Amino acid sequence: MEQRSKVFLVEDHPLFRERLAHLINQDLSMTICGEAGSIAEALPLIIATKPDLAIVDITLRGSSGLELIKDMKAQGLHIPVLVLSMHEEGLYAERVLRAGAKGYISKTQAATEVITAIRRVLSGAIYLSAAVTSKLLNKLSDRRTSADVSDMDKLTDRELEVFQHTGQGRNTREIAAQLHLGETTVETYRARIKDKLQLRNAAELYQRAAQWVKDQGPTDT
Repeated sequence: MEQRSKVFLVEDHPLFRERLAHLINQDLSMTICGEAGSIAEALPLIIATKPDLAIVDITLRGSSGLELIKDMKAQGLHIPVLVLSMHEEGLYAERVLRAGAKGYISKTQAATEVITAIRRVLSGAIYLSAAVTSKLLNKLSDRRTSADVSDMDKLTDRELEVFQHTGQGRNTREIAAQLHLGETTVETYRARIKDKLQLRNAAELYQRAAQWVKDQGPTDT
């Protein structure tokens, strides 16, 4: 019997994690070797279990899945990562690839497509939806100026995190605690966001961020 591929889950919603683990364990070619709900829990367990693939959510307790992917890369862990999240694919797919992930799939996809994505990444390929693949290819083929780049694309990963938390109504102290940053650092990020989005003051920042979060719809935060 062929040995099953080991998959590690990093997801902070226990019920969704349980359902995903059940789906994966039903497939005779793969098995769950470990689970975690935060970066602090995940990194040492991933090092210990040496999975063939890590499935990582964007929104985790204490930080972003993007930071976990970067931490894994910094630790020299050559483990392919598939991001599975509710966040907008068009905004996050390119970011997760830059961070070192090998694929991105939305939680709204059917179970069969999730399995397809997992198999694709396990085989050494990259998985993206047809729509995002087309968008990225068009972006590469076009000689776009900085004016053509969307406002949100101008934000770094950390700035986008701070922007999202701002839109969810969190103040500087709460964001600092959530992201394990100093309050001064959070204020620096907010100043950069205002500059990049051409916002005049904190009120405009809160308004723009709140509208953006609303437009995103329900997420897994």
